[in-house]
Amino acid sequence: MTRDLSVTDSVVVDAPASVIWSQLADPTQMPRWSPENTGARLEGDAAGGGRPLVEGESFSGTNRRGRARWITRCVVRHSVPGERFCFDVVGWGLGSPRLRVKVARWDYRLEMVEGGTRVTETWSDGRRAWPTWLANAFDQAAAGRPFAQFQRRNIARTLAALKADLDGVR
Repeated sequence: MTRDLSVTDSVVVDAPASVIWSQLADPTQMPRWSPENTGARLEGDAAGGGRPLVEGESFSGTNRRGRARWITRCVVRHSVPGERFCFDVVGWGLGSPRLRVKVARWDYRLEMVEGGTRVTETWSDGRRAWPTWLANAFDQAAAGRPFAQFQRRNIARTLAALKADLDGVR
């Protein structure tokens, strides 16, 4: 059985790309839309963030799925105003992201189209260098199904919430 290593979905939001990017590039905003993310804190920032991040900056994200709680360490790979925000998950843990692991990449691309801005969200799991059988077993334990199927639903929910929140914002 092969694994899907990437999931992509898009939505058109009636808002300028610059407005959407400024929200997406500030990880403290993600809990407004994500079904799993509960917060983020910019590393080394006592205020915790609240601004778009630039390439190379790191943040910690808190997450929840059912009763499970965990923290990830993330590094911004691309941050292009009005065009793209992309980060890699490079650490994971229950109380803090102490385990250094290459987990996933989250990528948000923005494109002006008729009716607003197309927001494309992509989750890529090709960073876990696990054998397929082990990754499939982990996915079943963590999500109850292949992780790509799980993420497909999460991405759809995130994009729908983003659209509902930002449609008409100028």
